[in-house]
Amino acid sequence: MPTINQLPVLSQLSSGDQIPVYNTANGDARRASINALLQYFQQSFAAPTVSTSVYVPTTGFSITVPTPVSEQQWMLIQPAGTLATGTITLPLNTGVPDGTEVLITTTQEITALTISLNGATAVFGSPTTLRPGAAVRLRFYLATNSWYSIITDSSPFGAAIQAFLATPSSANLRTAVTDETGTGALVFADTPTLVTPVLGAATGTSVTTTGSLLVSGTGKQGYATGSGGTASQGSGSGKATGVTLSKSNGSITLDAANLNAATTVSFTLTNTVIEAGDILVMNHISGGTAGAYTLNAQCAAGSAAINVRNVTAGSLAEAIVIRFAVIKAVSA
Repeated sequence: MPTINQLPVLSQLSSGDQIPVYNTANGDARRASINALLQYFQQSFAAPTVSTSVYVPTTGFSITVPTPVSEQQWMLIQPAGTLATGTITLPLNTGVPDGTEVLITTTQEITALTISLNGATAVFGSPTTLRPGAAVRLRFYLATNSWYSIITDSSPFGAAIQAFLATPSSANLRTAVTDETGTGALVFADTPTLVTPVLGAATGTSVTTTGSLLVSGTGKQGYATGSGGTASQGSGSGKATGVTLSKSNGSITLDAANLNAATTVSFTLTNTVIEAGDILVMNHISGGTAGAYTLNAQCAAGSAAINVRNVTAGSLAEAIVIRFAVIKAVSA
C-alpha cells in the first residue's frame, strides 16, 4: 500500500472525493466523502461571523473596538441615559482583515459621537450623533486602508427635534427651539384671542389698517420721546419771522413783539414732515395770557403758514409758546 506522499496530486476537489478516516466505533479505517466532512463541520461548529461586546458607559466615554476575531464586531452600547459625548476607536488597522465590519448600536442618545481612526487612512460616512436605537455599520477596505459606512441609521437632529417630529406639540416645539418667548400654545386662527399680551415698542415705519385703532383704559395715542423738537423766532425778530423744525410734533416760541388787539400775524413753519393736505393741530401752552389767542394753519408740501390772532381788546407783547402736532389727512 503506497504512503500518502506516493499518491498522485489532485489539483481540484469535488464533493464526491473520498478521504481516509479512522472510525473509532469500529476500530478500523474507512473512507468518507468531502461533502460528508463539510456537513459534519456545519452541524457541529458555529461559524465565527459575529463577536459581540456590551458596554454601559458614562458621558465622555472612550471605547476601543477589539482586534477582530470574527467577520463582524458588534459594539452594543447600553448607557443609563443620554450621553453628551463619547469616542469609539476603531481596531488597529494592521490587525484588521479585508472586509471586516464594525456595527455600533446604542439604546440611548449619544449627542456628540467621535469615530477615531487607529492607523487607518480615513473613515467615510461616520455619524456625529446617534439617536436611541440607531446604528452605524462600517466596513474595512484593505486596498485603501479606509473604513466605509455601508448603513447608517442615525439622525442629524438632537433629542428635542426628534421628539417634536414624533409628537409635534406646542410644548415639544418650545423645547426644540432656543430663543422662544412665552409658554402658551401655537396660534393659527385669523382672529385669535390673546390673553393680556404685552406688546413692545414698534420698530416699523408705518402701520396701515382698514379698521379702527382704538385705545381702551388709560392708554394714550400720540408721539414718543425723540419724535419732537423745539424752535424759536428769536428775541427781537418779530412775530412774522419764519422758523424751521422738521419734526412730527414740537414747540415753537414766538418773539415778544407787540400784537395789536383783533390783529392777526402770520409766519412760516418750514417742516419736511408736512405734506399737502395734512392738518396741524396747535395749542397755546405757556407764555402770555391764556385764552387770548386763536391759532390756525394752512399746510403745503414741506411747510405750513401759521396764523396767530390776538382776540383781546388790547395790545399784547408776549413770547407765547405754541405746541403743534402733524396729523396725516387726505381728501380722497
